[in-house]
Amino acid sequence: MLNEKIRPEMRTSAAFPALLFALLLLVAGCGGEESTAPEENEPATTSTAPDEATQSTAVPSASDGSTTLAIINSDGTRTEVEAEIADEAAEQQRGLMERTELAENAGMLFVFEREQTRSFWMRNTLIPLSIAYIDSEGRIVDIQDMEPLDDVPPNYVSAEPARYALEVNQGFFAERGVEVGNEVELPDL
Repeated sequence: MLNEKIRPEMRTSAAFPALLFALLLLVAGCGGEESTAPEENEPATTSTAPDEATQSTAVPSASDGSTTLAIINSDGTRTEVEAEIADEAAEQQRGLMERTELAENAGMLFVFEREQTRSFWMRNTLIPLSIAYIDSEGRIVDIQDMEPLDDVPPNYVSAEPARYALEVNQGFFAERGVEVGNEVELPDL
């Protein structure tokens, strides 16, 4: 065969481009989007799995990375939340992990590129939280209470597709009469 006549160092250099190509494919496959849809069994921390977090969404916010959101109840009452914005992979993966407290009117808003079924868990999250899943129009589609350190499936899966998730201290929504169907005034996302 022709390969038998080629010197060994030439065979190695000829294989290098194929090996490099295969390596690039492997790396590209690891950095793409993963879904947080429960059918793919990809639970999340108090954020989502590294799903769309690789795609950043610019959110006008305070210099500390937070913004004030207003939730409008069915009776017209406004409830304000000072929310940290989690719109990048590292922020979404970290979520509210390892924190021992969260201010009374504070929370974290997770911002995703598209609307889909979301799944969160409470791995390494020490405080009880409530989560509101919010659709692209700013309507709350689901509210759930989440227990500290709970990372056993099934996780906290949204009842409907959502583009945003707002985590606050457990009981925050119930104490203020916030319900499914209420509207959230989101910053220009």
